[in-house]
Amino acid sequence: MKKVLLTGFEPFGGEKINASQEVATRLNGEVIADHEVVGVVLPCEFGRAVRELKKLLKQHEPSLVICLGQAEGREGITPERVAINVDDALMADNAGAQPIDRAVVRGGPAAYWSTLPIKAIVQRLQSEGIPAAVSQTAGTFVCNHVFYGLMHALRNQRVVRGGLIHVPWRRGQGSPCLFSRSDDDGSLSGD
Repeated sequence: MKKVLLTGFEPFGGEKINASQEVATRLNGEVIADHEVVGVVLPCEFGRAVRELKKLLKQHEPSLVICLGQAEGREGITPERVAINVDDALMADNAGAQPIDRAVVRGGPAAYWSTLPIKAIVQRLQSEGIPAAVSQTAGTFVCNHVFYGLMHALRNQRVVRGGLIHVPWRRGQGSPCLFSRSDDDGSLSGD
């Protein structure tokens, strides 16, 4: 049976929950359209999260990889268009690392495009009455780090699709965080 690798993140920034973790945990073991979902929670740590993701890719050999992250201030589900080769943290990750203006992969390309059908995903979600929009930035915290690391790992794979999708915070979760950045389009970036 083909596998879908679905990752979420552990809570970070003092939070007790992470919406992406809840989705990955709940869907672990489900069979959807003849694909077994392998839901895994990644650490919210630069470096370690990508190392664990690479191990999971080798272990499960998925045909599809969807990394989830949570994004403060977003009202809907937002598939990300592009991963950029920069780590630039406004707060420390769960291990205390706070890289500034550092490449995710030294010598790697400036960016990778998602290979998920992001516009089709948004259209389908909207047709089901679920708020969704394409996002132009995954930020520069651990979500983008993992997204870029995933796409770099899949760069020579023609049959495995992958990308990152942000889910909104759960109602009542947290308070406004200092690490969120307003982008040119007015959206906020989360992890």
